[in-house]
Amino acid sequence: MSSPTLDEGTVTSLVSDATTAPSMHNAQPWRFHFAPSSRTFTLMADLERAMPHTDPTTRGLHVGCGAALLNLRVAVTHHGWQPTTTLLPDPGTPPLLATVRLDPVQPQGPPMPEAELGDLYPAVHHRHTSRYPFADQEMPPYLRDTLIQAAHHEGATLTFPAEQHLRNVLDLIRDAEGYNRMDDERDAETRHWIRDSKADAPTDGIPDYAFGPRRRGGAAATRDFAGRSTLPGRPVANFEGRPQIALLSTENDGPVDWLRAGQALERVLLVATRRELVAAFATQALEWPDLRWLLREPISGTGHVQMVIRLGYGPQGPKTPRRPVHEVLTFGD
Repeated sequence: MSSPTLDEGTVTSLVSDATTAPSMHNAQPWRFHFAPSSRTFTLMADLERAMPHTDPTTRGLHVGCGAALLNLRVAVTHHGWQPTTTLLPDPGTPPLLATVRLDPVQPQGPPMPEAELGDLYPAVHHRHTSRYPFADQEMPPYLRDTLIQAAHHEGATLTFPAEQHLRNVLDLIRDAEGYNRMDDERDAETRHWIRDSKADAPTDGIPDYAFGPRRRGGAAATRDFAGRSTLPGRPVANFEGRPQIALLSTENDGPVDWLRAGQALERVLLVATRRELVAAFATQALEWPDLRWLLREPISGTGHVQMVIRLGYGPQGPKTPRRPVHEVLTFGD
């Protein structure tokens, strides 16, 4: 069985697919290098895009890079290669997050663990964060189970808090949103990543057209990127009264766990997109260590929450800008 073509155009396309991943404030804190002789991608953290006030441990940065890594694996599989992935291959070089070697698919061999990833490829460019109100329509139990299994495939746990735990989670998110607005350094850091779509031709950050409406009512937990500012002409809307919130957790809480969480997050999002769900993030409480601890399941108290996801049925969010591939990809042996 001959291997598929792997020229510079194909490599560029693979990285373009990878960079559609979500990241904190759409900072896109990643760099890729491709070594042709070994057919190996290297994923590096772009620490110039870190957020020292909001994300001092770079946990969120690692989650975003993990999401891009999952997209790369999906795209590689779609193009007919077997991705062999190693996380944190050199502990002495913390910004070196992962390598992905492209191996030929063996004919008539046992089923590849990565095989089903290729089926998610159509969702890679269709997935966009939606900051709009969702319908008060509960997703069926089988669909929740499907999303839970998607996270499990990547070594993470997805749970849907109910009743009092859900109310606690929503309260913590709203508290954190308020704390962020009162913290001058965090507010300035967020505003650094806001883009005026009329004045700029953005390649990163959150453009004002992607803010969604300001919340008038409803229980949904949302991040208002307008912050202390007022955006002229911005609509106001009621959000869902019964938000469907999922917590993505890992057993431990180090860089390798953050990368696994990012891969699990993106796998969940791609599966959700394929099943006509939309999603947004409510990560404010994760950015305050004391509040993040309280997000945990109150009875078992196990696991470390890495992401809070709002899921449901509603309008697709707009496409947000991406850095040109030539800014994030280098070649050479």
